[in-house]
Order: sequence, then structure tokens, then C-alpha cells
Amino acid sequence: MLHKRAIEFRFLAEPTHVNFGGKVHGGMVMKWIDQAAYACAARWSGLYCVTVSVGTIRFRRPILVGHLVELEAKVVHTGNSSMHIFIQVRSGDTQAQELPETNHCIITFVALDEAGKTAAVPSWQAETDEDRFLEQYAIQMKTFSQQVEQQMLDFYQLEQKEP
Repeated sequence: MLHKRAIEFRFLAEPTHVNFGGKVHGGMVMKWIDQAAYACAARWSGLYCVTVSVGTIRFRRPILVGHLVELEAKVVHTGNSSMHIFIQVRSGDTQAQELPETNHCIITFVALDEAGKTAAVPSWQAETDEDRFLEQYAIQMKTFSQQVEQQMLDFYQLEQKEP
């Protein structure tokens, strides 16, 4: 059952969505993911939100023209002003009973107030085993991302100091 912490988008993949190989373009899928995650974050927080990061998006299966596409976005972790949204994309024939996953990822959003400053968001608490698993996944992704980003900063700071 979906509630305030989750949102679903459903639509058909159209010919205008495909790349030169005849499959839905990865950039189009990423746009859909960002839109679903934004809707979820804005609904949860009641505020305007901006994307901070997108983690580990892997394309497992192609999406074909005419396939039913389903995106489920749900809050899986919150900070003071941040929301970590897990998005799962599924697609397949419109007559199929179940749609297989094509990809998933975590997107982090930050809520902003009317002045454009970060704003507090409602706290989310895991209730099920799946919730706890996804929250741990989001926390691990956040930690990994911060470590890698620090390595990049350290590298380029050292690089800039040398003549």
C-alpha cells in the first residue's frame, strides 16, 4: 500500500523516448526517475526540493516502445533537511501480470524554504524489514558517496598546489 512517503508513476513508453538503437534512451529513464523522486520528496516535505545526488543507477534491462513503465519512489531515510528516495523502475508488456525491474537507485533531495535556504523535513522511521534494509542501503550509499567525494577533493587540492 502506498501512502504519503511513496508515489507511483505509470505510463507507456513512446516512440519519442527511444535512442538510435530502438530502446528507450537512458537519459529519458533518468529524467523519469528524477521527476518521480522530486514528486515524492515534495509530497513528503510539503516544500520545494532540489536534487543533491543520484547514486548507483544501473540499467539491467531495456525498456521498449509500447511497454508499460512503472516507477515507484519512496522515502527511505531522512536527515534534517534531506530525503533519500529509493526509486524502482519496472517495465514490460502491458498484458503481463508482473513487470520485471529494469533499474533502481537512490536520489537525495534537500528541501528549501521560500528564501531558498534549507528547511527541516518530517522525520521518517522504518517500520518493516524492507524499510530497515532500504534505509541501511541509503545510509551506506551516502557514506560511500561522501568518502569518494572527499577523495576527489583531496586529489584536486593536491593537484592544484603543485606547480
